[in-house]
Amino acid sequence: MNRRYRKTVIAANWKMNKLPGECKPFIQQLKDKAAEAKWCDVVLCVPFTHIASAVKAARGTRIAIGAQNCHYAQNGAFTGEVSCRMLSELGVKYVIIGHSERRQYFGETDTDVNRKLHAALEEGLRPIVCLGEKLEVKETGAALDFIRCQLKAALKDITVQQLRKIVIAYEPVWAIGTGKIATPQQADEAGEAIRDTLRALYGARAARGVSILYGGSLNESTAGGMFSMPDVDGGLIGGASLEAASLISIIDAADQ
Repeated sequence: MNRRYRKTVIAANWKMNKLPGECKPFIQQLKDKAAEAKWCDVVLCVPFTHIASAVKAARGTRIAIGAQNCHYAQNGAFTGEVSCRMLSELGVKYVIIGHSERRQYFGETDTDVNRKLHAALEEGLRPIVCLGEKLEVKETGAALDFIRCQLKAALKDITVQQLRKIVIAYEPVWAIGTGKIATPQQADEAGEAIRDTLRALYGARAARGVSILYGGSLNESTAGGMFSMPDVDGGLIGGASLEAASLISIIDAADQ
């Protein structure tokens, strides 16, 4: 991590877990640690049904509430979808875009990611844009090229001013929910490739200001080593974010 130029971010992703009534007690357990964190921003990304409860419970704390997805249109005939304007109206600050599970199970493309990214920025949300390779890509040795292509597609027509609002999450698909985890060196190599691509697109000053997170079975026992890497600026935490104690341990590791 390089705190001189960029924020450390711990973003919890509850995925399709817990119930709305569990937001308040969870945030009550988390709020003191979030308040104490000197270097680390804490984000809790909850299901759509939980957002109102989470925003209310997090009011007056240093915990920002995020959504796990959004639609690229402001409104219209998109049954079951939620727009960025709706999220912003509820008090959401962050939104995850292009998570591998959205790509895998719901057919989201790089074009969809780019359209959602523009929509989120227009409504003042901070996007967490997810990138990552499948196992078969990794085994061919093309992982870094694949990540670079994903990043360039996601950032199509994004300005340098808009880039300042964006967080990037590297999440190797082969490590999500599998118990496998990239080594700190592998995560840092991907982070370096992402930052080099940003530097080529936007210049060195803009690139060094972007927070790059690692996501993929990260937990309290592996967080310290991961966060010691220069191009890993925090984590997008899945399963380990479902227990407040585990998440607090990860925040501690990030705040060292």
